[in-house]
Amino acid sequence: MSADEMKRRAAEAALEYVKPGMIVGVGTGSTANFFIDGLARLKGKIDGAVASSDASAKRLASHGIAVLDLNTTGSLPLYVDGADEANDYLQLVKGGGGALTREKIVAAASDKFVCIADESKLVDVLGRFPLPVEVIPMARSYVARQLTKRGGRPVWREGYITDNGNVILDVHDLKIVDAAAMEADLNNVAGVVTNGLFALRPADVLILGTADGVRTVT
Repeated sequence: MSADEMKRRAAEAALEYVKPGMIVGVGTGSTANFFIDGLARLKGKIDGAVASSDASAKRLASHGIAVLDLNTTGSLPLYVDGADEANDYLQLVKGGGGALTREKIVAAASDKFVCIADESKLVDVLGRFPLPVEVIPMARSYVARQLTKRGGRPVWREGYITDNGNVILDVHDLKIVDAAAMEADLNNVAGVVTNGLFALRPADVLILGTADGVRTVT
């Protein structure tokens, strides 16, 4: 079975968490896109969605789903998004698609965070997938030096600018044993907007699409 089919299975399972009258927070990326397409079938039952990226906002709008501003909605009952890596503690690495800062904001503002992924994303130790770090452009070289001191190998994602006008350093060669501590440490480096570790606010539910169906981790 293809990875896309497993992603679709996870996305379809997440639709069960959508209740009538909800405003749903929606993530970014290939798996989130399957969820958005499924959400289109429920658009008459929900009050709208908050998007974590311009790309997701456009996809939601193309389905006729009202895209709302988080400043207006206040806290959300549900956020659904994918991940680049996840562990058994529901801590995640996100940001391969570059939307990590807005994803982290919407996740923080949501009562329940449902993460959807194919089973290959579940790992014992985070860090095999390079950790994205969003950085203010003038601080790129400084932050890279600080990441190197921490044992990482930062690579500038050249030619890519985030929706917030910033750059991304993808940090290779990390073995992330204490994800929460590393998330807090990196966020304290001057010039870092945020990093792709979702450990201080992990997922509440992890839905993994597999060849045999869907596996839910809580």
